[in-house]
Amino acid sequence: MAEIQRYCAPGVFDPPTYSQGIKVSGAQTILFIAGQVAYDGKGQPAHRGDFAAQAREVFRSVKAQVEAGGGTMASIVKINTYLTDIRHRQDLIPVREEFFGKKGPASTLVAVAALAQPEWLIEVEAIAVV
Repeated sequence: MAEIQRYCAPGVFDPPTYSQGIKVSGAQTILFIAGQVAYDGKGQPAHRGDFAAQAREVFRSVKAQVEAGGGTMASIVKINTYLTDIRHRQDLIPVREEFFGKKGPASTLVAVAALAQPEWLIEVEAIAVV
């Protein structure tokens, strides 16, 4: 089983909501999870206009993907989050904490002009070590 340690270098700001660095030792399997978006049952954008509901659906999909690969949410060492409106950043934090707790994995958050469908407000990709 892989050992996953969160760390922050001395003298570097250690944010309360994500880890600056992740050290993985003894890894056997690495999962690369494609960007997850909020789909409905027919493959169309779900929860149109509702950022929190889309975010919850995205993280539910990330969780399902990592579990299908043999891991847990604690196995995730890195996420990249793409928002179409950076003003949703504050709405993202409590939803992300529902899935990762207060101190999540190493994380990048960027605002983008658009996602593959104009109704999608958030996309998250992840790397997990099992």
